[in-house]
Amino acid sequence: MMSYGYRPEWSEGAVKPPIFQTSTFAFESAEDGKAFFEVAYGLREKRNDETLGLIYSRLNNPSLEILEDRLTLWDSAEAAAAFESGMASIATTAFTFLRPGQVLAFSEPVYGGTEYLFHNVLPEFGIETVPFFAGDGMAGLEAALAEGDRAERVGMIYLETPANPTNHLVDIAGCAAVAERHSTDDRRVLVAVDNTFLGPLFQHPLRHGADLVLYSLTKFVGGHSDLIAGAVLGSEDLVTRVKATRTFFGSMAGPWTGWLLLRSLETLKLRMTQQAENARHLADFLASHPGVDAVHYLGHLEEGDADWEVYRRQCLSAGSMISFEVHGGEAEAFRVLNSLKLIKLAVSLGGTESLAEHPGSMTHSDVPPADQARMGITPAMIRLSVGVEHPDDLIADLEQALAAL
Repeated sequence: MMSYGYRPEWSEGAVKPPIFQTSTFAFESAEDGKAFFEVAYGLREKRNDETLGLIYSRLNNPSLEILEDRLTLWDSAEAAAAFESGMASIATTAFTFLRPGQVLAFSEPVYGGTEYLFHNVLPEFGIETVPFFAGDGMAGLEAALAEGDRAERVGMIYLETPANPTNHLVDIAGCAAVAERHSTDDRRVLVAVDNTFLGPLFQHPLRHGADLVLYSLTKFVGGHSDLIAGAVLGSEDLVTRVKATRTFFGSMAGPWTGWLLLRSLETLKLRMTQQAENARHLADFLASHPGVDAVHYLGHLEEGDADWEVYRRQCLSAGSMISFEVHGGEAEAFRVLNSLKLIKLAVSLGGTESLAEHPGSMTHSDVPPADQARMGITPAMIRLSVGVEHPDDLIADLEQALAAL
């Protein structure tokens, strides 16, 4: 993360990669320009000793190429594509691989923007979207695909694990086995995993059989609440197809965003490790507080719990996301949120500062109340993204806010 993909002698000895703030690049010859476009537009295959030449920043830019090279490291991916937002990465991936008549099966709950895209936008393009409850595991996925001829039309299984905001886990290897079973010679069923909640440090979906891993880089990777970005990682073949769609959607990240992310990647492990340690202290405090009815935190899973085996096999840490339910309902949850002083009342997650929000009326407000209840999103639920502040200060803030109950 400190040096991969860049050498100072390429840029006047600059220790850090500069921002390549340019829209277009000069060719050394017309022949070079022709060769670059042949590869970029798929007019011929790239030779083994050939790289895609710099053409135009909608196609490629050194700031993004260095970023994409470094993003591959944690996930052991062959390639990566950076986007201007997490939703851009999700939408571009969906439109790259799904066609009218095909089925997208996806775990619920998911991020509210993803939920809206899948329920309201993709069906307008003839793509059938079929949810299954994360808590139902493989049985829920199989049941969703068993209706009608869905199993013969499924093109992608999309997971968000841990689920937002309940922290339910989905078995990536199990979904990969289902996808392989339903694939045919002319239709490969892909498994795509939104890995934003645990980030590239604490979960590696590609190693468990996923084909693609997606991120809102805004969150832990960016980690400072000062940028919006997304990414897709996977095999060279699949990411090349995603990049082709990205070229014509124009959804790639800009060079300034790329430079900021390169800065953030250098401290990713330090930040996430501290956030996870802080979260453990806060979760233990919340679990013992009389005003808290339930705490949804991966670090509290025990042998015998429904998600225990998946957690043991799939996750390297409990991460720093906690959801908890106060005694009462929405009014009591609001009272606690309005009483916070150090923890910021704001959506998003994964920043250096701790954030709290009310999923039922904020991030997941477009999910009908009955569906919220089915997913385990209660009116009393508060989602907490734990930052790098001193854990004693965070506990003191939660303690005084819960006193409002």
